[in-house]
Amino acid sequence: METIALEFFKRILETPSPSGYESTLQQVVRDYVADFADDVRTDVHGNVILARNPDAPIRLMLAGHCDQIGLIVQHIDDDGYLYTQPIGGWDPQMLVGERMTVWSESGPVFGVIGKKPIHLLSEEDKKKVPKIKDLWLDIGAADKKEAEKLVRIGDPVTVELAFHQMPNNRAVSPAMDDKAGAWVVIEALRRADPKKLKCGLYAVSTVQEEIGLRGARTSSFGIDPHVGVAVDVTHATDCPTIEKKEEGDVRLGKGPVVYRGPNMNPKVVGQLIKTADDHEIPYQLAAEGRATGTDANAIQVNRSGVAAGLISIPNRYMHSPVEMISLDDVDRAADLLSRFAEQLDPDTNFTP
Repeated sequence: METIALEFFKRILETPSPSGYESTLQQVVRDYVADFADDVRTDVHGNVILARNPDAPIRLMLAGHCDQIGLIVQHIDDDGYLYTQPIGGWDPQMLVGERMTVWSESGPVFGVIGKKPIHLLSEEDKKKVPKIKDLWLDIGAADKKEAEKLVRIGDPVTVELAFHQMPNNRAVSPAMDDKAGAWVVIEALRRADPKKLKCGLYAVSTVQEEIGLRGARTSSFGIDPHVGVAVDVTHATDCPTIEKKEEGDVRLGKGPVVYRGPNMNPKVVGQLIKTADDHEIPYQLAAEGRATGTDANAIQVNRSGVAAGLISIPNRYMHSPVEMISLDDVDRAADLLSRFAEQLDPDTNFTP
């Protein structure tokens, strides 16, 4: 991975973007792409839409959602403790004892998630799984009045953001789901050779996937693509307790995952596989027997229908503060999609 691309990857991972509050990250995206996209715009929903060769007769949309799961301040009690609602799907156990950041209008406010210590729990309480309503956020305020000077109801909250590289070219950070995918589609557009493009190539940093695939719906309606490929993460199953017979055999570092199933157009899938084989790009296969919980779901049923595909990045510990991916996998995914875009023929009939 080139240094400039790695630095951009780190930057987007360390920029907050809980669903509905993605504007800061989207500015980071716009600044990065200014030198190589033919057109850059942000729609009213907040999706950042990048284009190369936009006047071509066939349009390819690559979508990676930039929003991450988070919390939102719901209540401030008399003692200055904050209570929150989830933004997206949290396992509350993942939050206990975490370092957090409230993203207030005046700047970030540090806090920690508190819970009654184990010494004070009854035997019955020890058996219970905590709920978000039972956890509080302590920002060090002496009382409600002091807390209200720092934060307001409706401020978004994330776990403390940090990127760490690990052995075997692996990396850990909150929000790999799906800033890894957002990076891939932007990087694929950067790597695609404009001289080889016969299609209009659109890369979209979509918003609000975690609360209902909302940004993919609005951006795909606006672009009206003929072909659309979503890039998201999928569960890596090369760790304890995950049953491969149920979830498939997906491993970090073995390449991006090409999904097959009814949410994916078979000709798009076939061309992705052929492209990977022709260019000796390692990949893995996975199956999904229903509509996926990704942007590919929304893209496929846009307007009168879109030939959809799904590329996924293996991810350990999804929806946790320690999501782990392989940098090799995201790098190969960007290569695969840039080569796929260069080979897309306007005359191809994607009717199954």
